[in-house]
Amino acid sequence: MSNNSMGKKLQGKVAIVTGGASGIGETTARVLADHGARRVVIADIQSEKGHAVAKAIGLERCSFFLCNVTDEDQVETLVKWTVTTYGGLDIMFSNAAVVSTSLQTVLDLDLSQFDRVMSVNPRSMAVCVKHAARKMVELGTRGAIICTATTAAEKPMMNTTDYVMSKRAVLGLMRSASLQLGKHGIRVNSVSPGMVYTPLAANNGLPTPEALEEYIGPYMSLKGETVTAENVADAVAFLASDEAALVTGVDLKVDGGIIAMPFLESN
Repeated sequence: MSNNSMGKKLQGKVAIVTGGASGIGETTARVLADHGARRVVIADIQSEKGHAVAKAIGLERCSFFLCNVTDEDQVETLVKWTVTTYGGLDIMFSNAAVVSTSLQTVLDLDLSQFDRVMSVNPRSMAVCVKHAARKMVELGTRGAIICTATTAAEKPMMNTTDYVMSKRAVLGLMRSASLQLGKHGIRVNSVSPGMVYTPLAANNGLPTPEALEEYIGPYMSLKGETVTAENVADAVAFLASDEAALVTGVDLKVDGGIIAMPFLESN
């Protein structure tokens, strides 16, 4: 979608995107800026890449903040710095995530890998929701918080036990927070992508888009197309906007309908 064809549905908004230096986060940072966000703060541990992405989007609209989301003090500092520097916080896209360095079944579960995945995925997202929501409540902001889940939380793939568990916990976090924060005018939702080619996918043994397509095979979208990071970013932009003013406690699936398909017999 070209910039000229986009409405400015996020005009004047201030957003934080964790894990914004690559993959879905990088694309979403660009899309939020394209939709008129006044400032998008990319939070990531990838300093060089994060600065490059902010520069590519435009330093008049995008900033980079070095942040390890597993460190609560750093997350709190990120939120406070954003509010102090840009005068508010309207959108928190809690997106940073990891996968195991090797596939995990319940029979050979490596607890060191399990603890890492659980720390970065649901635990860090809970911290991001906590501090973003606290600041929104303090400022009286009718904000939007979006977390990245996955369709695998409901339709798991084989040998990804820790990742599936971690993202299932994200759904519980989102729904609990939506109930607790609604009285403050804060909406909390999640977006669940289907399989998307990102550096995270590459790190899990899917090195190319072609390999991804082959891996998905019959589980590709009902349109016969793989899901892109742009598809997910557009969904996040909607959930962050006033167009979704009455949407909260919802997991928006961006998977081309895979979640509705029956499990297929192996050939």
